[in-house]
Amino acid sequence: MPSKWNRRTGQPDLPGVQEAIAQALAERTPGGVRRGELDRDGRALRWVEAGQVGAAPVVLIAGSGGSSLDWAPVLPELAEHVRVVAYDRAGLGASEPDRDPGRDPGRDPGPVLDGQLEDLAALVEHLGAGPAVLVGHSWGGLLAQLLAWQRPELVAGLVLVDPAHEEFRPQAISAAEAVLIRIRLLRTALAPAGPDREDALDRAAAAAVAHPHQRRTILAENRLTDLVVPELRRRRAAGRLPDVPVWVLSATAGLPRAMRERWTAMQAWVAGGAARGEHIVVPGAGHAVHEDRPQAVVAAVLEVSDHARYVRNA
Repeated sequence: MPSKWNRRTGQPDLPGVQEAIAQALAERTPGGVRRGELDRDGRALRWVEAGQVGAAPVVLIAGSGGSSLDWAPVLPELAEHVRVVAYDRAGLGASEPDRDPGRDPGRDPGPVLDGQLEDLAALVEHLGAGPAVLVGHSWGGLLAQLLAWQRPELVAGLVLVDPAHEEFRPQAISAAEAVLIRIRLLRTALAPAGPDREDALDRAAAAAVAHPHQRRTILAENRLTDLVVPELRRRRAAGRLPDVPVWVLSATAGLPRAMRERWTAMQAWVAGGAARGEHIVVPGAGHAVHEDRPQAVVAAVLEVSDHARYVRNA
């Protein structure tokens, strides 16, 4: 394990977290991965990327409480074809937490939501290769839509992987998500800690939840997805997706049939509302489609990326 693991506290510093994530992904990615960092008013926003240097980017946006490491099942193959960037939102993974006390999701979720969108927009602009294809899972799928409504010039296409929807927030789902988060933290707490863990992916997963601020942010994001519902309704009513390809992938497993059908119908409605929308139901996939059926996600991303490249070169 890199020397950035603090043996006194048993925790890596945040550059060490990024190094652990990069190492785990590099072992699976031909050509390795590169680390990136952007100064956001004294706060570091960090990411890993792979594939062609300087090409138009595909930006991967994790679900609630997730990190860049969540994309390990698809990033290596995508890197063989496109420039792919997986970043960590503020307070998650290797990125430093937002220090603005006004961005408290328990008091006012609006500034937190705006902060996440501002970071995403700043990342796309910093990459400096034109608009990006945004690939968002769950909460990340909502963030991708929000940025497309607000900053359409930054978006070349959307791939929404079982995206969350503000009208599908039954209490059973919120409770299930909270349990999954606690299971993730519990598994990490019970696993051997420190630099002597043998598997790079295990070490990276442990580092991504080793700090108290990471765990607080995971739980805060889970609360945010409920608190921000009225604001999401308002923004969706006022928003319009740009004329770009929008592919929506729906899971089929993991929920009671009626609940799954309702969620899938909402996702189909999102695709149907886009000028170039496609809705794909992925058989046998649970909510984390990119883990259960990574090839379906890879194929969708490459199709949308090819279309975006054709439009740029036309």
